[in-house]
Amino acid sequence: MPIGTPVSSSGARCLERILAASLIGTLGQRPANNVRVVACRVVEMLTVEIEGCRASHARLAARIEGLTDEVVRVPSLLPAWSVGHVLTHLARNAEAMFHRIEATTRGEVIDQYVGGAEGRASEIESGAGRPANVLINDVISWSQRLDATFVSLPDDSWNRPVRSGRGDEHPVARLPFHRWWEVEVHLVDLAIGHTPADWPQELVDRALPRLVAGLANRADPRSLMAWTLGRGPAPGLESWV
Repeated sequence: MPIGTPVSSSGARCLERILAASLIGTLGQRPANNVRVVACRVVEMLTVEIEGCRASHARLAARIEGLTDEVVRVPSLLPAWSVGHVLTHLARNAEAMFHRIEATTRGEVIDQYVGGAEGRASEIESGAGRPANVLINDVISWSQRLDATFVSLPDDSWNRPVRSGRGDEHPVARLPFHRWWEVEVHLVDLAIGHTPADWPQELVDRALPRLVAGLANRADPRSLMAWTLGRGPAPGLESWV
C-alpha cells in the first residue's frame, strides 16, 4: 500500500459512513452534508496520523540501531529510568495497543496493561536490563507490527472502544495519534540525539493545543496567568500523564 494512503478510497468511504453514523449521536440532528464534512475531516486526520506514526517509528529505528549495552544502561532524561527502561516502555506500549485492537475484533474491551499500573511498572523494570540487541529488536518488531495493524484494520473497527490506562474508553481511531505522540516524546527522553526541534510540525499542531488547554490543571492559575502576560516567571508544572 502506498505511503500516506493507509486508508483505501473504498475503505475511506466506508469509514466516513461509520463515522457519520456515530457523529449523528454526538452532533445532534445536523444536516447530512455537515456530518459528512466532519467525517471526511476525521478520515483525513486519521490518514495523516497513521503515516506520522509510521514515520516516527522509522526515525526511532534509525536512532536506536547500533546502541550498545553500555548506552542502554545510562540514565535517560526521565527520573529513575535508563535508556533501557524507555525502550522497554516503547515496546510494551506498542504491544498493548496491538492487543487492545485485537481484542476489539472479538468484541472485547481489555485493560491497556495486564495488572494495571503495577503490571506496567513491573514489566518495564524487568525488561530494562536486557542486552541492547534484544531491546532494539523488541521495540522495532512491535512498532512494525502495530504499523501493519493500523494499515490493515477493517474499516468498521476504527469506531470500536478500547480502554486507556486511566480506565476510560475511546475509539480505536485515537490510537495512531497517541502512539505518534508517545514515540516522538520518548525519542527525546532517550537523549541519543533527537530533540524537540525534530518533532514533526503536524504533530506539534495537534498536540500543543491539548497541552495548553491542560496547563490550568498543572500549575497555580495566578502564576500561570502572570507568566502568560509576561508578569512573572514560568510556574512549576505537575507531571504530565
